[in-house]
Amino acid sequence: MIAEIQCLPTPAGTEASRYRHVEAAIAAVADSRLHHEVGALGTTVEGPDDAVWAAVRAAHEATLASGAQSAVSVVKLFSSRGDSPGMDDLVAGHR
Repeated sequence: MIAEIQCLPTPAGTEASRYRHVEAAIAAVADSRLHHEVGALGTTVEGPDDAVWAAVRAAHEATLASGAQSAVSVVKLFSSRGDSPGMDDLVAGHR
């Protein structure tokens, strides 16, 4: 499964750290140890279905745990029954 999550906490961060709550979400995905890539408007993560779902949930919850007042997360998912391209395959022609 491949998922892209965009966490939109309110506020995005603190006076001392402008994107603190967003960075907490990214750290949660990194802690999953799944293959992931941070983009300008979201983080893409790839792995077994259950692990990806857990990483997405952890990212959303991390924004609140880091002190955000509220959070909206936008998630896009790709899964396939058969052999399917991975993250790197999907973007290789654009790098």
